[in-house]
Amino acid sequence: MEYAQAVAYLYERLPVFHRIGARALKPGLGNTEVLCAALGDPHRRFRSIHVAGTNGKGSTAHMLASVYQAAGYRVGLYTSPHLKSFTERIRINGQPIVDEAVAAFVTQHQLLIELTEPSFFEVTVALAFDYFAREAVDLAIIEVGLGGRLDSTNVITPLLSVITNIGFDHTDILGNTLTDIAAEKAGIIKAGVPVLIGETQSEIAGVFTDKASDCQSTIQFADQLFALADQGLRRGRREVVVVDRAAESGGLSGGYSLDLAGAYQLRNLPVV
Repeated sequence: MEYAQAVAYLYERLPVFHRIGARALKPGLGNTEVLCAALGDPHRRFRSIHVAGTNGKGSTAHMLASVYQAAGYRVGLYTSPHLKSFTERIRINGQPIVDEAVAAFVTQHQLLIELTEPSFFEVTVALAFDYFAREAVDLAIIEVGLGGRLDSTNVITPLLSVITNIGFDHTDILGNTLTDIAAEKAGIIKAGVPVLIGETQSEIAGVFTDKASDCQSTIQFADQLFALADQGLRRGRREVVVVDRAAESGGLSGGYSLDLAGAYQLRNLPVV
């Protein structure tokens, strides 16, 4: 099976959320666990950071991957959906998964896919995990697809769980209140795994602190740790000063230049 055939097979054979909505979702993590078990549990062979949230999770995941790559790590990045090419979803050090790897995975595991009857998203998650394990990444940044608790990516046990913020999204699936939505996204919090929340939202902060307490996980709110001063755009890049609130003498500061130029990216930076 060639790359184009493999991608066409996935789109035609499997339910895709962006085509049919909630009907594409498979309840629970069972399918993903079956797929991963058949692949030798690749998600247990690399370290990861899990990123959820209503807004900014994709940008945050990209920034985290860039920071770790600049520090010399071999970094996998899984995000969704893609903009132009399917291969954008799965990257290592910024480079998309090669066409041959996609074709080989689908060809080799076609029977498994047909026996398991997973969703399109579940297969892409399994493919990403398998690719990251085979390519021996030092760390993978894994973006949640939808919600958190029942998202296919939630089979991982990461080094850190990140939740950027909570807003009204997919209310037909996640619930009609911020508390309900926060509870679904808090589902990525694992026993003993530290938690970092991007924004302090008084209405729902307790959802996260209670869940972290139940899991005996440390929790911090990034906007309580750092303050930002927007310096505007220079040569198409967003310039910002970050101040450490906890440091003595009013906080230590540092200047940063972001290639993600939108002012809204400042909401994501404290997490990074």
